[in-house]
Amino acid sequence: MGAEASPKIVIVDESPIRAAILQEGLREAGFTDVVHISEMQSLLSRIYALDPDVIVIDLENPSRDVLEQMFQVSRAVRRPIAMFVDQSDAASIQASVDAGVSAYIVDGLKKERLKPILDLCISRFNAFSRLQDELDRTKSALEDRKVIDRAKGILMKLKGLTEDEAYVLLRSTAMIRAAASISGMNPMWSGLVISATPTPSGSIARFRRSSFSRASLSIAAAHKPPLR
Repeated sequence: MGAEASPKIVIVDESPIRAAILQEGLREAGFTDVVHISEMQSLLSRIYALDPDVIVIDLENPSRDVLEQMFQVSRAVRRPIAMFVDQSDAASIQASVDAGVSAYIVDGLKKERLKPILDLCISRFNAFSRLQDELDRTKSALEDRKVIDRAKGILMKLKGLTEDEAYVLLRSTAMIRAAASISGMNPMWSGLVISATPTPSGSIARFRRSSFSRASLSIAAAHKPPLR
């Protein structure tokens, strides 16, 4: 098995002397794919073009405007970011946390510290990403539940069903439509995203929830009486 590839690291630093310290420290720590950006103009587009794995920003003594520009970069790119500044205050530290900066280092630009700082930066970013993904899945599940409950309520009101009966009707109708879409029996239901190939159990569960919730409102709407 070959050696693991070195992550691509972008250094954002207008000072060539400080950037050289960072580059030397990173290479001594085993990071070989290092790119230096010295111009702040069109910074975000430059970072997008390079598509780094980790971003190291050194600001020395930044103004509020420069800090805010860097925080905007942090909010826009979903990457581990280590930010070095020579001095700061409580408001800037809090703003860095809010912007998603993984490591905000005050007066700590020493090349021998880069490896543990980047390790911490990457670990914190990964932990936050897992929490964010879990939050997104939870919010999606809650939205699906709201759609299903709304559809059940419509059916209960229009057809005089109990909650369990409405749920069974939604479920059975959704399954019929899913089967018809897979077999190509009715193109009007082809909007449901369905895969007939074997998928991991997690994907199957997500498909079932997605197809059920998406079908719920259209099924309920189909049972509405025509306007007079």
